[in-house]
Amino acid sequence: MAGGVYIDDTGVKHYEARVTFFVLVTCMVAATGGLIFGYDLGISGGVTSMEEFLKLFFPSVYKNQKNKTGHENNWCKFDSQLLTLFTSSLYLAALVASFFASAMTRKFGRRLSMLLGGFIFFLGAIINGAARNIEMLIVGRVLLGVGVGFANQSVPVYLSEMAPAKLRGALNIGFQMAITIGILIANLVNYGSNKIKGGWGWRLSLGLAAVPATIMTVGSFFLPDTPNSLIDRGHTDRAKKMLQKIRGTNNVDEEFEDLVSASEAAKEVKHPWRNITKRRYRPQLAITFLIPFFQQLTGINVIMFYAPVLFKTIGFGDDASLMSAVITGGVNVLATFVSVFSVDRFGRRVLFLEGGVQMVVSQIAVGVILGLKFGTDGEGSLSKGYADFVLFLICAYVAAFAWSWGPLGWLVPSEICPLEIRSAGQAINVSVNMFFTFIIAQLFLSMLCHMKFGLFFFFAAFVVTMTIFIFYFLPETKSVPIEEMNRAWKAHWFWGKYIPSDAVHGHGHCSPNV
Repeated sequence: MAGGVYIDDTGVKHYEARVTFFVLVTCMVAATGGLIFGYDLGISGGVTSMEEFLKLFFPSVYKNQKNKTGHENNWCKFDSQLLTLFTSSLYLAALVASFFASAMTRKFGRRLSMLLGGFIFFLGAIINGAARNIEMLIVGRVLLGVGVGFANQSVPVYLSEMAPAKLRGALNIGFQMAITIGILIANLVNYGSNKIKGGWGWRLSLGLAAVPATIMTVGSFFLPDTPNSLIDRGHTDRAKKMLQKIRGTNNVDEEFEDLVSASEAAKEVKHPWRNITKRRYRPQLAITFLIPFFQQLTGINVIMFYAPVLFKTIGFGDDASLMSAVITGGVNVLATFVSVFSVDRFGRRVLFLEGGVQMVVSQIAVGVILGLKFGTDGEGSLSKGYADFVLFLICAYVAAFAWSWGPLGWLVPSEICPLEIRSAGQAINVSVNMFFTFIIAQLFLSMLCHMKFGLFFFFAAFVVTMTIFIFYFLPETKSVPIEEMNRAWKAHWFWGKYIPSDAVHGHGHCSPNV
């Protein structure tokens, strides 16, 4: 392997790299940034189904729930814009924060963004746990959102830059794995805290978000910066030593030169936001926008935020609804392991396509059963057999998402952008994700009330659309080094015409001013 590099049949370079213990530990610590996002996703749905919490902050919803005239409409039990604002305000804050995080990630490095994100999230958790009124609750949520915005901006980029190309998929999915573990822990906490006598269990649920925030903040403090980030900020000697350390070899000259030339090209770009709109970056712009857009329109966050509310709506009791959320959370974690072990072996496209088909089948089946049992007036109930079957279908849906659109929705946008537009590309990914998470979170309970079982068909139609999109428009990116990604675009039947020839010669970089 001359100079620590070989070139395969497609002209893509592969650098010499061992999988070092240092890299594995570093990536595991960084991935804990996903814990704060996951814990929050899981906790809010459980808390909003707790009676004491509703009584204190959302008395009208509590009253609605207790309406036992015999003609209550199950679909509309939780329809309250204020209640959904509690959940969704976080995502609006994360959206705004991701733009500030983008500039900070570029100027001061990835780890400082992670450190700041963890600390702000910690403050939000303390305020939420101590909340006395709706204002305190919303302020706490906004601070949590700022923390999530910083973490989701910096962690996937950090992981993609630290990992060797052949393991980039698996290590980057560590972020998604941490999200799913966070969701499962939150579901278990909710199940336990709901049993606390005295009605303060919800405080424990919200306040415990400080634990993953502490792990992330302390972990980030000890993390090294990525070679890309060090080069970017002029520390070339430290960057080379770091590259040798994370690749487990001194034979890194070729990869180091490629990183330096990528950084020089990136420095010529004074306005990464303007730059990413240029014709030559059209594939990256399209993918960093459409993948997070589609990821939210799978309907997954409906299940994740509101699993207990959803299960309660379709007739599960208090404990049963929280327990069902624990079951779906467990499936989520286990299925993410499938992705970790297969993403670098079978590639991104296979997982995207199989997951899409499985999600569509599950959603249509759930919609049909709920339509037959509840109709449009929302009156009715599920027998135990039907309830168990609905839970099984939702688990099949969650599993499909967990090994496809879940992890790949973060992995693919973070690995396809050249350095000169990487922070802008990741900010687009996070902000689009957060914007549509906000929209879905804010509208879901109203949509459930008005569209009823048709909501499942609504999301299934989007899953069909996005599966077709992946089939035609996403090239395979497994094992392609980040700085060589233009070759994959150039070879694509549609995107190839946007990539100028000089973008795939030499080191795979281009003059950013073309």
